[in-house]
Amino acid sequence: MDHPPAFSFIVPVYNRPAEVEELLESLASQTDKDFEVVIVEDGSSVPCQEICGKFSDSIKIKYFHKDNEGRSIARNYGIDRADADFLIFVDSDCILPPDYISRLKEGLKSQPVDCYGGPDAAHDSFSDVQKAINFSMTSFLTTGGIRGGKKSLEKFTPRTFNMGFSRDVYDRVGGFREMFSEDIDMSTRIKNEGFKICLFPDVKVFHKRRVDFKKFWRQVHVFGMSRITLQLLYPGSMKLVHWLPALFVIFGLGFAIASFFNHWFVIPLLVYFVALFIAALYETKSPRIAFLSIPASIIQLGGYGTGFIRAYVWKILLRNGRDIDDEVRRRKGK
Repeated sequence: MDHPPAFSFIVPVYNRPAEVEELLESLASQTDKDFEVVIVEDGSSVPCQEICGKFSDSIKIKYFHKDNEGRSIARNYGIDRADADFLIFVDSDCILPPDYISRLKEGLKSQPVDCYGGPDAAHDSFSDVQKAINFSMTSFLTTGGIRGGKKSLEKFTPRTFNMGFSRDVYDRVGGFREMFSEDIDMSTRIKNEGFKICLFPDVKVFHKRRVDFKKFWRQVHVFGMSRITLQLLYPGSMKLVHWLPALFVIFGLGFAIASFFNHWFVIPLLVYFVALFIAALYETKSPRIAFLSIPASIIQLGGYGTGFIRAYVWKILLRNGRDIDDEVRRRKGK
């Protein structure tokens, strides 16, 4: 009888066959094949079953198609059908380096934990815009390093583009809840149950994220709004770093308006943009990517900041929608 694999990759998919093919190619290239892949097609109209079949000889893969209910429910569906005792979550738009599993095993051997997360990076094949967006989402100058860097203004919180936990965690904490920032919610519940969480900085993925600035704006705007929902779910969880994009929006607009009356007010913004350019140039070694990192960072901070302000005013200051309290109780299981 075959032994169960050490790890099960759980991947929710919605109309992303090309992305799934690239992900599976990277998994098929792993130097350590002690894993299975569970693909959960969440009601896609453009399925990836045929693509999954192409890799059935090189990796152990399970494919399921279900009605569209959301990515969190799809992940839970996959967990219930996985064989391994340790579950790994990546997004369909990720590519894994060939030593991902071997590095993960080394990390878990040297530091056994119940839950881990790893950083993301830009692959050489990514477009310049994607690389600029990756910089804006990982730089200490923009997010404070909270998305998996070695330096951080906030205690590390695993995200589902590169996250894993044991089945014991799932049995005690339960599955993902269908909401924005469901990975932060899950990580918070894991921590609150007393499980140990660790960052493995060498266990990285290449995360494509959004391919253009318009889609990127919509994504980070929702992230900003969801931070307020998380504060309602977990009072006291909001830290100074979560306020920084909102402060950027407020002071940035203030300096921009004031500069029409006194040009000196534009200097703080120019200094910050120059710092972004230098940091991105040092990291990417590309003047073009460094230049694109400036609008990418403005979008990242502005989108998140305006979403944060919008939700803060609506949900907290104006206390609109008494259903928020009902939502909090429902998500807490009360």
